[in-house]
Amino acid sequence: MLKLYIANKNYSSWSMRPWVLMKQSGIAFEEVMVPFDSLDADSHFKKTIEALNPAGRVPVLVDGEIVVYDTLAICEYLAETHPDKKLWPRDKALRAHARSVCAEMHAGFAALRTHCGMNIEADLRVQGKIILRDQPQVRAELARIVQMWSGLLEAHGGPMLFGEFGVADAYFAPVGVRIKTFGLPVPADITAYIERVQQLPGVKAWIDEALVEKRFVVVDEPYRVEG
Repeated sequence: MLKLYIANKNYSSWSMRPWVLMKQSGIAFEEVMVPFDSLDADSHFKKTIEALNPAGRVPVLVDGEIVVYDTLAICEYLAETHPDKKLWPRDKALRAHARSVCAEMHAGFAALRTHCGMNIEADLRVQGKIILRDQPQVRAELARIVQMWSGLLEAHGGPMLFGEFGVADAYFAPVGVRIKTFGLPVPADITAYIERVQQLPGVKAWIDEALVEKRFVVVDEPYRVEG
């Protein structure tokens, strides 16, 4: 069976993406949660993950002797090995578009990720107002998210970004979490999309488990140790 190595569900946005993709799509896997403790070389987290991924980041997917690390690589591997799940759109042009927006998320939105870190259990609406006031790049990136999602929902008729659930929705699920945690203002269609995504069984399971998971000592910015 596939093994997916992740970190704390409350904090690990990159772990959330393939976990949600697999759970929602019905791909069987064993979860191996390695809690954040420290970035020190001799920490339990670093020693465990570096044995699989020399970069020392989660998530890591293990399929027998095959080890895949980096979230986007894992999603591509799952799409290749489970074509019946239709994780990317069937249409060639739509697949290209879906890959493009996922790559944009993968490589971009640094200000949003830095200033609005993943923290599912928290209510950070007051901090969100201050961040929006003081961080113009966060405002710009939020506007881009709204533009992207609204355009995709209008073009494909929903309920998900490309019609049916797929990699793109799993990839942006943590962004929806951040928007809610920090109370970032978005239009009604975006709020409705976030709610639809968070009611998907796979996403709801992650959020519910994040709210009850046992707490460990966490580094200041855990998202920085993810891949």
